[in-house]
Amino acid sequence: MAAAKQLYELQELDTDIEQKEEDLAQKTRLLGDRKVLDDAQNLLTAKQQNLEEMKHEHREAEAEVDDLLSKITEIEGQLYGGKVTNPKELSNLQHELNTMKAKSDELENNALEIIDRVEETEKNVAVAADDYRKTEDEWQRDQKQLSVDIDELKANLVDLKLKRQQLAEQIERQALALYERIRQQKKQAVVKVEQGICRACRIALSASTMQKARSGQPVQCGTCGRIVFIS
Repeated sequence: MAAAKQLYELQELDTDIEQKEEDLAQKTRLLGDRKVLDDAQNLLTAKQQNLEEMKHEHREAEAEVDDLLSKITEIEGQLYGGKVTNPKELSNLQHELNTMKAKSDELENNALEIIDRVEETEKNVAVAADDYRKTEDEWQRDQKQLSVDIDELKANLVDLKLKRQQLAEQIERQALALYERIRQQKKQAVVKVEQGICRACRIALSASTMQKARSGQPVQCGTCGRIVFIS
């Protein structure tokens, strides 16, 4: 096989190897990455904490209402029990009772509003919990698929690198060294020629360069310096 063709095939192997190594590195980074799962968990935890705070606020509101109702009962006992007969004292007790009842109504309304918020938050927590379960299931599936993909990529890379080694051993040492040097500088070391034009720099090759390229030997484009290959 002509050296130029061998170098072109070697480049295709190298490109495939590089792409698979990049894929392997990316998938390896994603394997075990719990960010999306942690974000869902943190959201659920925040909503659960908010719910607990609201429940605590409701318990305190109910306790305040109960305490005030107890005081109202006590004052009503004094007001209607017959022990207090002084008109001024009775008037003061009535005023205090009215004030407390108004305050009791206000506290009861506040407690009801808190209950409404608690119920709404409970719904939000249920939604967040469901979202977390779905996220966890999807994450588990993705992790399993990543493990499969990683194993496949590793196996493919072993096969590709073996093929590269076998092909490189068949290439004349000087031609291989030229390829490696150009590839380090330009990444793409070998380019095809179409209608006498280098596909990399889009410049027409000289007649002498075309003649050498047709022989299949490694010859460089006079403009970009890449090895040209005529298929």
